[in-house]
Amino acid sequence: MAVQIPPGTSESHGDTHTLRFRVTLPHPAERVWLALTTPGGLRGWLAETEVLQSRLGGEVVLRRPTTRPPSVASGTVTDWEVERVVEYTAPEDDRMRFRLEPGGPGETVLEFTGEFRGTEDLRLDRLAGWHDHFLLLADSLDGRPADWPAWSPERREDLRDRYEARDFDAT
Repeated sequence: MAVQIPPGTSESHGDTHTLRFRVTLPHPAERVWLALTTPGGLRGWLAETEVLQSRLGGEVVLRRPTTRPPSVASGTVTDWEVERVVEYTAPEDDRMRFRLEPGGPGETVLEFTGEFRGTEDLRLDRLAGWHDHFLLLADSLDGRPADWPAWSPERREDLRDRYEARDFDAT
């Protein structure tokens, strides 16, 4: 069963943007937590993990396989509550916060907040990028991790166009 990813929202104050997504995943919190906080879990939907110290103040180094050449983002774990909250900061993204809460039976609700500085174009790119990553997360949790060598930017470009046009009636 394909998980529907509701469109993310954003607020902007000057060049500072806050993105928000709320995604209900048909998996227990323990499984979603592992996808957010372990090298194997992150590889399936977000990035290759070079370093991930699973503790407050720990170092995080992620290699993004979707950029050409792959980019590397280094940061710090700024919040860590086991099976509930993980937050990373990195120079490029500034802040990525993932909060888990119970959903219906066998479900977990993932609340994502991302804060960064940049242009309006970057805001649209990031909305589309995170939406795409949450589609990949849902697939990975269903046993279909991202095939990074076969990844194509077409879906992300379509999502960006939809965010720009605010056209999510068909989501």
